[in-house]
Amino acid sequence: MTTATTSSADRRAARRQRRVVPTLGHIPSGPIQNHWRPLEVITPEQVEEIHEASMHILENIGIVFMDAESLDIWEKAGARVDHKSQNVKFDRGLIMELVAKAPAQFNWRARNPEHDRRIGGNTITFCSNGGVIFAQDLDKGRRPGTLEDYYNFLKLTQICPVLHFTGDQLVVPHDVPVSFRHLRRSYGALTLSDKLYMEAPHGRIISSDAIEMANIVFGTDISKLDEPVLGGIVNSSSPLRYDDRMLGGMITYGRAGQVLIITPFVLAGAMSPISIASAITQQNAEALAGIAFVQLLRAGSPVFYGGFTSNIDMKTGGPAFGTPEGAWAMSIGAQLARRYHLPYRGSGSLNTAKTPDAQAAYETMWTIWPAIMSHTNFVMHAVGWLEGGLTVSYEKIIIDMENLAMFQHFLAGMEISKDTLALDMIAAVPPGGHHFGTPHTQERYSTEFYSSMLAVRHNLEVWQQNGALDTAQRANKLWKQLLEEFEAPPIDPAIQQALLEFVERRERELMGVELYS
Repeated sequence: MTTATTSSADRRAARRQRRVVPTLGHIPSGPIQNHWRPLEVITPEQVEEIHEASMHILENIGIVFMDAESLDIWEKAGARVDHKSQNVKFDRGLIMELVAKAPAQFNWRARNPEHDRRIGGNTITFCSNGGVIFAQDLDKGRRPGTLEDYYNFLKLTQICPVLHFTGDQLVVPHDVPVSFRHLRRSYGALTLSDKLYMEAPHGRIISSDAIEMANIVFGTDISKLDEPVLGGIVNSSSPLRYDDRMLGGMITYGRAGQVLIITPFVLAGAMSPISIASAITQQNAEALAGIAFVQLLRAGSPVFYGGFTSNIDMKTGGPAFGTPEGAWAMSIGAQLARRYHLPYRGSGSLNTAKTPDAQAAYETMWTIWPAIMSHTNFVMHAVGWLEGGLTVSYEKIIIDMENLAMFQHFLAGMEISKDTLALDMIAAVPPGGHHFGTPHTQERYSTEFYSSMLAVRHNLEVWQQNGALDTAQRANKLWKQLLEEFEAPPIDPAIQQALLEFVERRERELMGVELYS
């Protein structure tokens, strides 16, 4: 035992000696708060205009619920249900009464209590990429995602202190049969990470399996806990529809008291009228209908008001991300969530670039800045996105991690005190002198400023001597180093064995089964 421990320590020391770039060790973990006044791009009166227009949609146009059980639930609650068309119309009083039952804030528990997070208020949390088809890196290029990619992304998420959630759909693992992909996803999320657990609530089967796996890890029936331990994202099928797959997941998670992130996906000009005002109004109606439905299942069940509205590029007919219009939508969605006293979900690294280049960087900043400054509580797709969400890039993950760490440092704020004003040091250094050697500088030089893990600040000659690597090339080196150094967080061997046995049994049972029932 002693020899093995020493050998492991030697290997870690050897890896540290081979490092060619800084690691993430300087980035603090813990809650991220935004104490500044939130960005608001429309007036309170305009928020009410959108609210009233949304009530008109709910009362007079309605939302389609493509699930017989859901229609029965709404009918018993007093909504006007047309079973043939599956359309439901709602009295605004019913909608607002139900929405008011959702908590404004809640605690989300992780496998490791150090990663528990308070959701809502001024707290910001970051979640990795999701719903992505392809993986990409500088070595192999763009290709269909695999389980190895999926687990690599889990590892990078676990390593990064500024990412708070694990699991869900980081990339499609095409080498695993569709019928039990979710089992392999969740097994990885629960063993390679100890952060907040997510799994896609897509239908009753996937959602039930995720709950059972959480039961194993937390050693109890999680539906009986006071705080959720599992969550996932629900997208309405815009315009004005929830399909049976999403409703099955909402019913399963909602009744178990687990987190549902209700997020209409609206592209102005395609899934809604072309104006952003109309798109946001439709988003609001769809979100409120979904949130109200969850409260019918279990009053007080935790939900997010989600916004994922942007615009179509009218030259190509494809989605456009990282746009001024998307920034409007992000901020207005947050204003609406605050109006209903709900936590808000937005997005963080959206762009339509094909490589981690300048376009990817500036479109990402047009997404992440409004998300942060609007007090988004849950920032989805915070790292890695390319190509409108079709691709996740290893290098882009690292670049975006750097940005998130810089936001964490920025939001922590600066201290103004006798020590930081340092008037004695100003008096001690004569005009034309320097502060490099003063006690004040010497005490603080290693901690005062954010220390970049990726940027190059050497002069041109040193940069050239080191290979003249651009940002993506440096990120390529860093993600490989981080994966090489990864060590899985501890887990009780009995729990891991129980998870493995559950996965193996369910894989046999689900082979070839249609999941979305």
